[in-house]
Amino acid sequence: MQDILFIVAGLALLVFGGNWLLKSAVALSLRLKIPKIVIGMTVVSFATSAPELIVSIKAALDGFPDLALGNVVGSNIANIALVLGITILLGAIDVKKSFYTTDWPVMMLASLVFFGFIYFDHEIQQYEGVLMVVFLLAFLIYILRFQKQAVEDEMPEDDVLLPNWKTALFLALGGVALWGGSELLIKGAVGLASFYGVSERVIAVTVVSIGTSIPELAASIIAVIKKEKAISLGNLIGSNIFNLLAVLGITSIITPIKLVDERLLDNDILWMLGISFVLLPLVFFPKKMRLGKWEGLILLIAYIVFVYFTI
Repeated sequence: MQDILFIVAGLALLVFGGNWLLKSAVALSLRLKIPKIVIGMTVVSFATSAPELIVSIKAALDGFPDLALGNVVGSNIANIALVLGITILLGAIDVKKSFYTTDWPVMMLASLVFFGFIYFDHEIQQYEGVLMVVFLLAFLIYILRFQKQAVEDEMPEDDVLLPNWKTALFLALGGVALWGGSELLIKGAVGLASFYGVSERVIAVTVVSIGTSIPELAASIIAVIKKEKAISLGNLIGSNIFNLLAVLGITSIITPIKLVDERLLDNDILWMLGISFVLLPLVFFPKKMRLGKWEGLILLIAYIVFVYFTI
């Protein structure tokens, strides 16, 4: 019971901390007169990936690399199969051309690069982390130069120029909440795994990853209820790209990430690759460039099957 409370409290702190960090980062960017397109692709993306990044770094440094890997792999599966699945069950979304010209190919390439790095020596080395971050920077430069129209402002209401004291306060609160949340989450996850006699990987790809995907899910459901345009497919794919290249890349630069549980390689990563790949045919069939209820049902069933076989 105590471990579950630690996990819930940790996730709550991560959600609030990420939100505070996002507010301060956007306000700081506006204060520095950074173009909105740059804020959307860099500042906002990094800020919304902060919970996964802090959890992964903390887990790897504490000697629980499977929590770091499982968190990212599980979050990527949850973003597409769970978050997108529920969103398009509630209301169909139209898919932009940038999906098959940029977003999906880069996500698949990033996924395959990660798979290649972890497959051969069961470890993401520091130089591989550097390559992942360089790949991310190259992708961002390409987007900013050639695909500006493909970038959407996911939360325009957050673009508020705050007073300096408020920016500093949100920055400090966000940093403390992310640190405290990661401490509690990892303590609870390790304790829960020990209590039920399962590996940290199982807790990471299910409980932890669903928890870190809650903000995206909440934003999607609120958008549907308000009859606004649902969260875009491009933003969810962008989140997956950042999880792989930024979170795992930066974490492995700080400390190499070793694979401990072989099932992560034999099961979880293959599910991530499969669910990522199946998005392409779903976008084109049966209705071209549109995702609706049937596609949502397929994705949701896939997620339930994944959790069943994982546990």
